[in-house]
Amino acid sequence: MRPEETLAASRALWNREGFDPTSEEALAQVLDRGSLEDWRALYALARDDQALRRRIVHVVARAPMYLPHFWLAAMQRLGEVVDPAAVAPSDGMQE
Repeated sequence: MRPEETLAASRALWNREGFDPTSEEALAQVLDRGSLEDWRALYALARDDQALRRRIVHVVARAPMYLPHFWLAAMQRLGEVVDPAAVAPSDGMQE
């Protein structure tokens, strides 16, 4: 099955008709609730799509306490510049 087909059938997207890689909400749903097959399909798409890689980094950076950080390492492996300090979760305490 092609990555697009795998993601279109993802159970993580229970409230959608299919997968739209330009939708940050759809990305967040797959990143958060996707299966291993979904994640493999997303990685396969990101391998050839720099804009998608940047959106994944952006989505993970906006919700660092909720989304798996391994995505940052995966996107870095594909060539994205990732600053782990910029996406570190805040515990709300001031130093």
